[in-house]
Amino acid sequence: MNRGVWAADGRSDQMPQHGSRARLGQRRGLRGSEAGGRAGTPGVSGYPGLLTRRTFLASAGGVLLAPSLGATLAPRRGAAKTPTLRIAQWAHFVPAFDEWFDRTFAKAWGDRNDVQVLVDHISVHQLRQQAAAEVAAQRGHDLVGLPALPAGYDAQIQHVTDIVTECERRFGRLVPIAHRWTYNPRSQQYFAFPDGWAPMPIHYRTDWWGEVGFKPDTWESIRDGTRKIREKLSVPAGFGLAPEIKSNLSLRGMLWSFGAAEQDEAGRVAINSLAAVEAVKLMTAIYRESMTSDVFVWDPASNNRAFVWGRVSIIQNAISAIRQAEKQSPSVARKSALARAAAGPAARLAAPNLVHVYVIWKFAENADLARRFLVDLVAAYDDAFLASEFYNLPAFSRAVTNLRGKLAADRQSPQSYLMLADAETWTVSPGHPGYFSPAIEETLSKGVIPKMFARAARGEQSPVESVRQAEAEMQRIFTRWGSR
Repeated sequence: MNRGVWAADGRSDQMPQHGSRARLGQRRGLRGSEAGGRAGTPGVSGYPGLLTRRTFLASAGGVLLAPSLGATLAPRRGAAKTPTLRIAQWAHFVPAFDEWFDRTFAKAWGDRNDVQVLVDHISVHQLRQQAAAEVAAQRGHDLVGLPALPAGYDAQIQHVTDIVTECERRFGRLVPIAHRWTYNPRSQQYFAFPDGWAPMPIHYRTDWWGEVGFKPDTWESIRDGTRKIREKLSVPAGFGLAPEIKSNLSLRGMLWSFGAAEQDEAGRVAINSLAAVEAVKLMTAIYRESMTSDVFVWDPASNNRAFVWGRVSIIQNAISAIRQAEKQSPSVARKSALARAAAGPAARLAAPNLVHVYVIWKFAENADLARRFLVDLVAAYDDAFLASEFYNLPAFSRAVTNLRGKLAADRQSPQSYLMLADAETWTVSPGHPGYFSPAIEETLSKGVIPKMFARAARGEQSPVESVRQAEAEMQRIFTRWGSR
């Protein structure tokens, strides 16, 4: 497994770049003139910074850690005394954001604070392993950026309540979804620092939906519209029923919209309800009337590919899907639109595609620098928001000025993107109405919810039986975590 490598196929939300080589990058040393120097040593096939697994493990002493490629950069005078801030974070689904973060923000911050900033971009699929390796070794990066916090690291993480409080004072309240994602009500501490989040709006083909006379505003209208489109145009719907993150999140939104939930506000398992059974029944009907069996084996990028290639009439995803269509399939993008989460009998709710958080390990060498960096990152969120092409909504309510105006000024589809201004009102965290917790995270990672829907859709169990099995699985998980 390689670290510090960018590759187009390593971004789970990124569409393949046909006819082009995967763009390779590596740890970047970002301080003054160093940013323009060589970024790494030659590796496999002459690509800078690309290490074989054997070389990589040897260089890390048998522990899987990101390679120290930044050390090969030409040092400036006095470099031996210059502190270094080491950051590991995901390779963003919108590549332009990484360019801004590395070449503009981190470089300027390093210059201003006389700090060398080293950034390792890691595939979202490998971040969990990276974090586990650093905890095992008790050494690694000062900051680790994660789309979701792996369960069980409470004892390894420094609380960040102080900088969350400072940012709320300067940049407005923490939005509720970010609060629920990062706050432990038992310790009354923030265990991770949220900088931004991405909602999951509906993406749909306006031409096909217009032809059958429906809009995907409710789950019942989605059932009717997708059935009509499949009957008339032979185009299926695109809701995943696989144990991967997109299916995990979109199906939770459907549960909440029916009034069901994984847990109650106190953190007790609550999945076994009539509302959950009704949600499973409706998705079973949508699958049998409008979808194809490949949705049971989808990966996190499958719905993106299907939509961008014009093979499905509807998906639920972060806006990276429609942004990719704008670049790779303009004809599809022109006939597509975004919509709010679908309403059910009880509510109009969806999960986020992610809440991006940073953790500071207790063994971090430069924790104070890490704290300063995060506060300054929020201060720069006007630029972060634009660099992410609206993917990163701010975790702090006033961190982006005139959010609605910026969305309305989009050159591609201002009316569609303007809908994101109100995404906070229809997005809640996994674990709703309670808090995100290690037990909820394990329920996500084990795919308990999509497996519950899939068993019924395939006819292996009745909706009632499948919900009961999910309850038994969740009870075991929650019992194992206890009060954590």
